[in-house]
Amino acid sequence: MTCFLCLQCGVQFAAAAAPPDHCPICEDERQYVRWEGQAWITPEELAAGHRIVIKDDAGVLALGIEPRFAIGQRALLAQTPHGNVLWDCISMVSDEAVAEINRRGGLAAIAISHCHYYSAMVEWSEAFGGVPIYLHADDRQWIMRPHPAVVSWEGETRALNPSLTLIRCGGHFAGGQVLHWKRAGGDAILAGDILQVTPTRRHVSFMYSYPNYIPLNAAKVVGIKAALEPFAFDHIYGAWWNQNVIGDAKTAFAGSVARYLAAIA
Repeated sequence: MTCFLCLQCGVQFAAAAAPPDHCPICEDERQYVRWEGQAWITPEELAAGHRIVIKDDAGVLALGIEPRFAIGQRALLAQTPHGNVLWDCISMVSDEAVAEINRRGGLAAIAISHCHYYSAMVEWSEAFGGVPIYLHADDRQWIMRPHPAVVSWEGETRALNPSLTLIRCGGHFAGGQVLHWKRAGGDAILAGDILQVTPTRRHVSFMYSYPNYIPLNAAKVVGIKAALEPFAFDHIYGAWWNQNVIGDAKTAFAGSVARYLAAIA
């Protein structure tokens, strides 16, 4: 039995003797099936041709896969005095990556912005003794590999520890969530692409479907603004290497919301 990974989105599926017939995540209009048709890869095949890169990204330890695989996101390690949380996830685990995280205090939990980054979340949880994986309940239909470690939380916020709070923003997905991090280097929002950091790195934007260029409607963007209004933050960390708003991020966010709403009016 093998837990196959979708070659296009990188999400791992429940153990089976043969690959699934379809990837519901890629068949959804917010993603797409590769032009050559649906395809799968095993964890062993992925590891044979790829490696995990571990390095600093604007003051935060980050982990990504090289050569680029699937959507290409990188994960972030939110290190706190109350335990570390892996934010977002990648499609492979390595002994070296586990050792590096353990060297920094281990892992207390995993939290993921939305289903496009669920990737090998169960493998990561099991590598650290079955730590909980916090996903919003509004996105439970997109869990392709169910596991007892998955915590489908409900509501608008969920404190993971005194330094880290999940905030349901919705938008890109109904259960789209970001992580607010209180820290000495300036409070931060770890956003995935619920807030998409633009190439200027002084703005964010919003989409219902990024690859299919479907914009997010005004009501959903106003909802994201309302969800983040109670929280102070200096930085926004996006989903990809170096794609971050560093400094005065809440002002940048407010200006981005106004700019976006004006553009779609």
